[in-house]
Amino acid sequence: MTIDTLRFATAGSVDDGKSTLVGRLLHDSKSVLADQLEAVERASLGRGQETPDLALLTDGLRAEREQGITIDVAYRYFATPRRRFILADTPGHVQYTRNMVTGASTAELAVVLVDARNGVVEQTRRHAAVAALLRVPHVVLAVNKMDLVDYAEPVFAAIVEQFTAYATALGVARTTAIPVSALAGDNVVEPSQNMDWYGGPTVLEYLETVPVGHRPDDKPARIPVQYVIRPQTAEHPDYRGYAGQITSGALRVGDPVTVLPSGCTSTIESIDKLGEPVDTAWAPQSVTVCLADGIDVSRGDLIAPTATAPAVTQDVRGTACHVADRPLTVGQRVLLKHTTRTVKAIVKDIPSRLALTEFDEKKGLSQHPAPGELTANDIGRIIVRAAEPLALDAYANSRHTGSFLLIDPVDGTTLAAGMADGNG
Repeated sequence: MTIDTLRFATAGSVDDGKSTLVGRLLHDSKSVLADQLEAVERASLGRGQETPDLALLTDGLRAEREQGITIDVAYRYFATPRRRFILADTPGHVQYTRNMVTGASTAELAVVLVDARNGVVEQTRRHAAVAALLRVPHVVLAVNKMDLVDYAEPVFAAIVEQFTAYATALGVARTTAIPVSALAGDNVVEPSQNMDWYGGPTVLEYLETVPVGHRPDDKPARIPVQYVIRPQTAEHPDYRGYAGQITSGALRVGDPVTVLPSGCTSTIESIDKLGEPVDTAWAPQSVTVCLADGIDVSRGDLIAPTATAPAVTQDVRGTACHVADRPLTVGQRVLLKHTTRTVKAIVKDIPSRLALTEFDEKKGLSQHPAPGELTANDIGRIIVRAAEPLALDAYANSRHTGSFLLIDPVDGTTLAAGMADGNG
């Protein structure tokens, strides 16, 4: 039986218990090594705590342990007999919203924590909005610290109603709510004996059973060319293969394809996977594709089925999260990285900035017009003019070929992470 992998991120307001939840998840699922647990026990005793502080299992930076907060995204890898997991524990502070974007950008599921005593707060709404913007397929609302509200079902129900209404209006298709106490272990790995009114899954049970991935034919095939292979040996004097990872869909020998941005067309003559010829390959496999015609294909080009090839454009419109400390301004020259292609570009306009905490059920998130710049943690609408044509999908259709980065051409600093509108 093949064991699949789930990438998920945790988010929530400060002190909602994200790191404790993750630590409890690792501890109770027997995913902590003995020496790691001993180190946590020593550190906890040094801070005057009688029991191990499981949050220290994820708060790896010294500053995080000293301050008792999460600053950086902490990645953890663990597995159960049913599934492998890649976990991103993201910070709760407003000034680290960009880190939440980083952690959730590749996640298939987001666990948003809420303190049962405080309910839905500003940062909860902010993280729900980011999850919606990033098109995270599954959202779990973990109402934590239920032990501090006497495990009261009405408290849980009120929070679920408020959060679900907000998330649904943002475009989150479905929210699964679970009442937990990360400190006591209720409904994290083992079912709670204190909440017999709850009949749903524990956090781990849900993580193990939520559907992940897509069928190969769900989306159009895309393969950004990462490397052109030309051995030029006596045995293969005319061999020319295009290596890369299929980001979506499936490719088959005989498929008519278009190479973008040039628009040249050809047919797939052969597909090699791990040095062996195959008739079909699908995402996320890494393969080498050979075409029937000797057309010019280079690193950064995109190979796609002719019938479903994206349009090309030099005007990239989308939503961007600014992740650098220096601002992003109109007229600024940048490098735009899209899949394996990097081109020169200029920021033409920043039409608006999203106010993630200002929400209207009819109009959606508020937009502050013409901000002129984006500063750290801002999310706004941008228009970028690229020096060369790019083949972008809408981010709503493909998180791989619909995303891009803006980079400082001087020192290589990543300035912003973008989600493209697409080109029709």
